Amino acid sequence: MSLQDGKHVELQEPLDELARDPTRFSHDLVFPPADKIRVYDDTLRDGEQMPGVAITPKDKYELARMLSDIGVHVMDVGFPSVSEGERETMRLVLEGRKRGEIRPDLEVVCMMRSTQGDIDATMRVIDSLGYKRDEVTYFIFTSASDLHVKYKLGKTLLHREGVPESEWLELPVWFYRAANLRMMCDAIRYAREQGATSIEFGGEDGSRADVEYIAELHREGLRAGGTRPSTPDTVGCYSPFAVREYIPRIKAAAPDAPLVVHFHNDLGLGAWNTVMALGSGAEVFTTSVNGIGERTGNAPMHQVLLQLRYLFGIEIPRFKYDKLRELARHLERVTGIPVQPTEPGIGLNVFTHESGIHTAGMLIHPAIYQFLPPADMGAKVDYVYGKHSGAVVIEHALRDAGIRPEPELVAKVLGEVKRVREERAERADFSEFHRNYYEHLGHMGLTAEEVVDIAKAIAGTV
Repeated sequence: MSLQDGKHVELQEPLDELARDPTRFSHDLVFPPADKIRVYDDTLRDGEQMPGVAITPKDKYELARMLSDIGVHVMDVGFPSVSEGERETMRLVLEGRKRGEIRPDLEVVCMMRSTQGDIDATMRVIDSLGYKRDEVTYFIFTSASDLHVKYKLGKTLLHREGVPESEWLELPVWFYRAANLRMMCDAIRYAREQGATSIEFGGEDGSRADVEYIAELHREGLRAGGTRPSTPDTVGCYSPFAVREYIPRIKAAAPDAPLVVHFHNDLGLGAWNTVMALGSGAEVFTTSVNGIGERTGNAPMHQVLLQLRYLFGIEIPRFKYDKLRELARHLERVTGIPVQPTEPGIGLNVFTHESGIHTAGMLIHPAIYQFLPPADMGAKVDYVYGKHSGAVVIEHALRDAGIRPEPELVAKVLGEVKRVREERAERADFSEFHRNYYEHLGHMGLTAEEVVDIAKAIAGTV
């Protein structure tokens, strides 16, 4: 075929002989079988913790339905013990699962601290909704790093141990480690006694914790009745090298239990660290739609899944990759947080080309300048016409419109396209758009002044 036919050239050799497959460079990682990898969505809980974001129970349910349809295996619905909105979300999700709008095999997770109070409150909610206590997974968490254990949890642990607060700073780290371990294991045993059968557990700030202490938390948590340990990179400071060093050691402490990994994206490594962890012993990975979450967010779902599929040849069975872009657009509408146009896989520009050199290559064959197949993502290749365009893409546009692309006409059209685009650039003023964008983001949450005004209004009525 030729370009005169308006179609791509038919390659005479197999594409994998013409362009090297990146999976050839990934033998040193050992991944679980694809059907053993579990996609664990954190959008409804950790994702909503993004500053300024608040998602209604109704919108959370619609997201849950879409996540079920796309193929996630586990879903964290939040802290049902802390607010009516969280309780309503759990009710909607459990009822949707019972009605068949959400897959019956989708695991629902509720979070709670390592306290009897949190466990009791969560179970009261489950009881009040008319569900059995073993229909959800209980994620009982504590802290793991010495910084967290002594200075964040220190006074709580002193109270539990019957030690006066005056000794807080003087007591050594080993005291707090032991007290923290007892607290977590007591909570796990209590949840078991109260009817929980599926218990996830772990310590915050695992990436800055002593790896032997994490191993001890996991071993003892399983002995106490936990079923699945979790290790988080709470502040997003892990490197892929650290992941390759620590995850095998953490997994070795509890080789028979599935290991959950949770990475934040503070240094832009959330997805890559997740992939490295899966290739180093983990089986379950947490993620969020569009990567939303605290600070710089969580490991983005689309990035992890695309890296696994296209760099390592791991395709999650029954996962609907072609719905990732639709899911991304939906979350943008719900949260008001737009995705960068250059965002891998789901951004507006992923399959869009303007440059004359690139568009000419694309019109010969898409593989020349496009690695991700658009059809896999439910998308199509698009062309933008502007100052970087070349004659070939103008010919293509005219031919598609039924106009004979004579060279003189093509040259004149191309010149006018460049002139019009540059003229628009001269007139463009993005300052108002820029200001409105940042005002929108800055006013999604309440200001300190608004909080004070609320306090004054309440105080005036007391």
